[in-house]
Amino acid sequence: MRHESPKENEVWLRVAHPEDADAIARLVNQAFQVERFFIEGDRTNPGAVRELLGKGKFLVAEQAGALAGCVYLEPRGDRCYLGLLSVDPERQRSGLGRLLMGAAEEDCRAAGARGIDLQIVSLRAELPGYYRQLGYEIIGTAPFPEHAQPKQPCYFIKMSKELG
Repeated sequence: MRHESPKENEVWLRVAHPEDADAIARLVNQAFQVERFFIEGDRTNPGAVRELLGKGKFLVAEQAGALAGCVYLEPRGDRCYLGLLSVDPERQRSGLGRLLMGAAEEDCRAAGARGIDLQIVSLRAELPGYYRQLGYEIIGTAPFPEHAQPKQPCYFIKMSKELG
């Protein structure tokens, strides 16, 4: 039997382990630096990632031996909540986010979920269109947490997709 080493651009998807918490936190914080115009500080930390791993799971994408992307999934009744879609800034616009979203939807479907819900910050004008292209629809809004102390007024846009 011959074993081949993975090709440089090959992407491997897997479920994260607790020992991935530090790398996931670093990746998420790098990917969410684009939000620094309205909110200070890191988006998450390893402790918060470990806490999320107690309620749900992260799907991670590895490429060239490094963590390249991740997405968080949490079962909520007959639906799943999706959050923290993150792609290494150097790999953005490569299709990796779309690949992770497809894997997340397949994972939720396999778990028996009827749909996926997510929320995005209103100040990220590019995101509603991105998620609409993937079949998500705007279903409402929710307040942004006051304790986060945003520099600009904002709110969450809630989006949803039914999994047929």
